[in-house]
This record gives sequence, structure tokens and C-alpha cells, in this order.
Amino acid sequence: MQKPTLSDTNFQRLTTTKNIPENLYGAVVAIGNFDGVHRGHQAVLQTALDQAAQSGRPVLALTFEPHPRSFFKPDEPVDRLTPAAEKAELLKVLGFDAVIELPFTQEFSMLSAEDFVHKILVDDLHVSQVVTGYDFHFGKARRGTPEFLESAGLAAGFKVTLVEAFCDEGGGRISSSRIRDYLGEGDVVSAAGLLGYHYQITAEVVHGKKLGRTLGFPTANMCVPKQTNLKHGIYAAKFRRQDGSLLDGVASFGRRPTVMDAGAPLLETFLFDFSGDLYGEIATVSFFSYLRGEVKFDGLDSLIQQMQLDEAEARAFLANARPVSPLDQVLNFTCYGGD
Repeated sequence: MQKPTLSDTNFQRLTTTKNIPENLYGAVVAIGNFDGVHRGHQAVLQTALDQAAQSGRPVLALTFEPHPRSFFKPDEPVDRLTPAAEKAELLKVLGFDAVIELPFTQEFSMLSAEDFVHKILVDDLHVSQVVTGYDFHFGKARRGTPEFLESAGLAAGFKVTLVEAFCDEGGGRISSSRIRDYLGEGDVVSAAGLLGYHYQITAEVVHGKKLGRTLGFPTANMCVPKQTNLKHGIYAAKFRRQDGSLLDGVASFGRRPTVMDAGAPLLETFLFDFSGDLYGEIATVSFFSYLRGEVKFDGLDSLIQQMQLDEAEARAFLANARPVSPLDQVLNFTCYGGD
């Protein structure tokens, strides 16, 4: 895979294929949901990047918001590994020129496979090449098969490249569902092996009850979507601030049984060797190791003692942590970002 870079780009997030900038016409377009932008997705995305580099054309990702499964079952929303903003950031780091987050509406769900090709790919985007997974289906009732796409591309004058399933070192197919299962078990190490980077959550730092501050462990508190399936517990983590700086810490995700907070799960991160005001910042927590589950302690003294042990264990683990890929090097071992 081409090494991700931090060079300044004019990366764009678009929400329609209509009237896109002319410099994006004739692009190589990677199509998919790409939830997680995991190693399987990266095989598709890298193929598009390589083809665009060879032909000297722009490269776009075409994806859908909300996730189609959440649209069809709004009462059972998908636990998004990468919400739209996080996905866009990953695509930018990988080297894409733009992402088009096409609204998945009732009207769009009724669009025929033929109209998807001719109205969106040909008339709006003027695509030169489409790259997608071997099992990509599209259009009303998913009638647009890979074979249909290849035939339509041949007739319309654009190339179609289908990328085979990408498997891990053990021969297992990499999928977003498999990653969610690992996260539900707290196995963030195995999840990172499939993602190609450490699983992360991005959210705003909000005010909490400030109990951690009184205990000597002030935390950055973040609310997360209720469907987040990450196992409740304590993790060694890295924290990326809005200015791009990185801090090590211990992240607690759950309902804090010792202080009897039965509300929605909260992500709280104690940052090592840091003092300052983080309220209102959009920050990212990356999970490196599951340290232990949530425990209801007999009192605050026992809780403080355990938190001291958690800090020592997390410091030791993070001191020896290494990136799992060039992408992970950029995300979790390189200071970048800021407005």
C-alpha cells in the first residue's frame, strides 16, 4: 500500500453528485459503504488510488449516509465504526481528493440500477473508472450486480475493476461485522489487526460531575452513540487533541458502577502528565489494550488504588506500543491536524 501522508490537500467532503467541481470530472471512483475503512476496504481504496495515479486522474470515494442498514431499520441503527467525519478523515489521509456522502433517502432507495449508472456515474460524475468490491450490489432491490456494472461500464465507456475479498493472515475474510464482534469482546488488539489501525472514537469533550478531579484523576468526558458496542471496561488509550497533539492515558467506557451512575455509557479518559481545559474540543480516543472490566469497589480508596495500578499498566503498555501499519503511524504516532 502506498504510504499515507500528511501533505496539504484540497480534500473535499461533498453531499451530492450534482455540479461537482470540474477538476473532479473523469475521476476514478471507489464505491462502497466503507464503514471502518478496514484492511478489506483499503484493498479497494488502494486499487482506486493506484489506478488514478497511473492515469493522472482525480480519485473519489462515493459512499452513503446514513448507512443503508440504519435507513431500512431506524430502530436498530448500525454501530458505526467510522461515522461520516471520521471516515472522511481516513480517506483524506489515504490520499483521496474527495468523498461524496450521497444521502440515502427513500427516493434514492427507489433509484434503479440503470439510473444509478447513467444519472450519477455518467451524467453527474463523468467517471473514467469505477472500483468496488466483488460483491457490490446497488439500485432498487439491489438489482445492480457486479456483472451488471461491468456490462453497463462497457456500454457507457468507463472501466470497472472488481476487487476480490481481502483475508487476514489466518485466511479469514475481513468484515465490519467481525470487527464489531471483537470490539464487543473488548479485543481491541484483534480489531486493530483487521482495521489496520487502532479503533477510535471521536466526540466532543463535555462537562461531567468532576469526581475524577477530586480523586486526583481528572478525565476528559465524551458522550458516544448509544449503539456503540465496545465492551465496557478500562483501556490503555491515546488521545488526539483538536490541534493534533497526542497524549497517552487510561480510558474508561461504561456506567461507573462504584459511583452508581446508571445513565448512558460515558467515555472518560485520564490523560497522563496533562493539565488544561479541553471542554468543547472535538477529540479522538484510540484504544490500544483492554486492561480490565468494570468493577464496583467497596469505596473510593479502593477505586483510587486500582486506578493507580491501571495508570502504571497503561503507561508500560503504551511505552512499548508500535504502529500496526503506515496508516496507524499517521493516526496514532504522528502529531498532525488542527484548524
